Amino acid sequence: MTDLAKLELDLINAIGAAETSAALEELRVAAIGKSGSVTGLLKGMGAMSPDERREKGPLINGLRDRVTAAIAARKDELQAAELEARLASERVDLSLPPPPRRRGSVHPTMQVMDEIVAIFAEMGFGVAEGPDIEDDFHNFTALNFPPGHPAREMHDTFFLKPDPETGERKVLRTHTSPVQVRTMRVTNEPPPANWIAGGREPPIRIIAPGRTFRKDSDATHTPMFHQVEGLVIDRDIHMGHLKWTLETFVARFFEVEGVDARFRPHHFPFTEPSAEMDIRCDRSGGELKLNQGDSWMEILGCGMVHPNVLRACGLDPEEWQGFAFGMGVDRLAMLKYGIPDLRPMFEADVRWLAHYGFAPEQAPSAAAGLS
Repeated sequence: MTDLAKLELDLINAIGAAETSAALEELRVAAIGKSGSVTGLLKGMGAMSPDERREKGPLINGLRDRVTAAIAARKDELQAAELEARLASERVDLSLPPPPRRRGSVHPTMQVMDEIVAIFAEMGFGVAEGPDIEDDFHNFTALNFPPGHPAREMHDTFFLKPDPETGERKVLRTHTSPVQVRTMRVTNEPPPANWIAGGREPPIRIIAPGRTFRKDSDATHTPMFHQVEGLVIDRDIHMGHLKWTLETFVARFFEVEGVDARFRPHHFPFTEPSAEMDIRCDRSGGELKLNQGDSWMEILGCGMVHPNVLRACGLDPEEWQGFAFGMGVDRLAMLKYGIPDLRPMFEADVRWLAHYGFAPEQAPSAAAGLS
């Protein structure tokens, strides 16, 4: 018969000397596993006489219980030590300077575009897109631009060479409003040549971000720039809906509780009545302060969709009404983030982008915030 006292001493010493959970597991298997030394003693009790079982049984069972308890205690100690070592290795010293900023940054225009989409998504707007190269119908005619309108002239618009077969001249779109036409046009009448289908039935609530092109270049204008158009079509829509939507958007975009705004009468061929939205601000000291001072700054154009535009898209203006608005994305970026000149935004200077760019992992959202 194995000397139980010596076996227990050897096992307890080995368990206490185990330095890793893996080594302890090997000892457990060797002692109380299916083929372990203590398990073998328990199995051998079947060959003992009744008197021997009464004498040796409690001793062997006690040995098994004490070895099992020692293994469990040592396992807790090893796990606690391993956790402490892991926490120490993963500790961050917050007193150290931050790691160098990554070279890649999100352009302010794209940042603001994402902010605008996030805000209007909260308000139930979808995103619609259209081609950069447009035909006359979508860019002018369907939007109620009469023949001879200044926007149709060469000094404002980039015209492409005439088509050799049809003589039609495509244009680089001068605004993103053609996307509104493509969204609304659901008529069964034959479409113009090269028309791209994609209309949907009202009600409609979309924004249309994208690039636009005009012949202009100075500190606040570039030949290629970015716009966001908005469109809502439904029954019983009025200017009050437009006013609330835009005031809510501007306050949310500039991250203020509310905004002092006024709507001045204006003229756009595709809306009637039309207005420009101004916000009260103070721009002294090179900083934009909203709801302060006595200055007013124009920020976007808007109005009720003209009945002629609805008719051109196959909608009955007696049944459907709506409002539309448009704003310059690059200009909003300049106002919100203190960018003094529009032209460097398109010069691909990595130094400029390193200064004004945004971290790519910080995408605007309602939960995490815009900027």
